[in-house]
Amino acid sequence: MRELGLHILDALENSLAAGATCVELTIEEDLAADRLVITVHDNGRGMSAEQLACVFDAFYTTRTTRHVGLGVPLFKAAAERCNGDLTITSQVGEGTTLQAVFQHSHIDRAPLGNIQSTLLAFILFGSCDLHYVHRINGREFEFHTADMRTELEDIPLTHPAVRDWLQEFIAAGEAELRQN
Repeated sequence: MRELGLHILDALENSLAAGATCVELTIEEDLAADRLVITVHDNGRGMSAEQLACVFDAFYTTRTTRHVGLGVPLFKAAAERCNGDLTITSQVGEGTTLQAVFQHSHIDRAPLGNIQSTLLAFILFGSCDLHYVHRINGREFEFHTADMRTELEDIPLTHPAVRDWLQEFIAAGEAELRQN
């Protein structure tokens, strides 16, 4: 994939498919240590030891609509190409944690891409809450959709005015984070 945001969206969709009601996405960019770490943690149904052993096999999937599961193996390959790795830990009934580590400056590292669109697609897709944290050299942009839902009461996040506000809020938070 040309952008890491697409790998992230695939991981978030996997969390939804696993029945998660809350997903934590953390992106940490430590330029001094030359590391980019992407962590997706969910409270979904988790995986058994047998499923976990097969998760990096491109010809293994729990989906019934196709016979391959390329998302995780491609994400792992992207990390390994950049002097990193991808690990997954999981417990049945407790959830799953995926962590991808990259050398930040590696010439083959794909850009994060349009994180704003990735987050919006996930938030507007369903009712799963997202806790998002993006850190760059100690500065941080963070939000939790559960807090937003509480504040909005009966107004859904998909309401056009809320959707527009979310788009601007995320764009402004990400832009401020990237300022020197």
